[in-house]
Amino acid sequence: MSRRARSLLFGLAASLLLGACAQAPLQPPEETGTAPLLPGTDWRSARGGYPSLAPLMRRVTPAVVTISAEAEIAIEDHPFLRDPELRAVLERFGFPLPEPGEMEHQESIGSGVIVDGARGHVITNAHLLRNATRIQVTLKDGRRFRAQLLGVDEASDIAILAIPPVDIEALGFADSDRLEVGDLVIAIGNPFGLGQSATLGMVSAIGRAEVAGNQLGELIQTDASINPGNSGGPLLDLGGQIVGINSALIG
Repeated sequence: MSRRARSLLFGLAASLLLGACAQAPLQPPEETGTAPLLPGTDWRSARGGYPSLAPLMRRVTPAVVTISAEAEIAIEDHPFLRDPELRAVLERFGFPLPEPGEMEHQESIGSGVIVDGARGHVITNAHLLRNATRIQVTLKDGRRFRAQLLGVDEASDIAILAIPPVDIEALGFADSDRLEVGDLVIAIGNPFGLGQSATLGMVSAIGRAEVAGNQLGELIQTDASINPGNSGGPLLDLGGQIVGINSALIG
């Protein structure tokens, strides 16, 4: 038999096998005697008996919050601001310049995660809160609280906030040292300020330290979609435990 004929037969056999697999519905573990496909799934509440992460999302997403911070930043005393002739030219063409030492109001938005509901402790990124004069935490149910900054660790880009006690199941921590490339993970946050969303991916690499501009040490790389606004939100394993805090985006 020629190599082309064998290839055609193999391709036909593979197509028939894939077609047969596509037509065979997945059965709940009670009927097959096997474990669920994904650890975070609940077959009985999933639509049509197929695996779904919806039960896990219902449990963990109330603990993920939106962080809003306001800050007053001193505008740098750049040399051209002190040059009256240059200032006059720029202003003549519609470029009014601030005075040296003038303060600029800035707002930032990101995400966080409740790690102790009874104490109202929330973890987020330190860079979101730099020079912040007002910090607000918004829960998934719409409740808003003025937050107090308890502590900051710039080296790890971690900050801890305090809000009034809330009756919300806090998320615990898993041992991130046990992560392996290929482990499935979920990133939850508030990308682009659009509202809470979740993305599923896998651990793409561990121990990333050679990333340009990285001063945080060894990082976890994931292909779960992370965008501006996800900073400070949790990276979870399929048990709903925190394996990391989303801090950096390279794109």
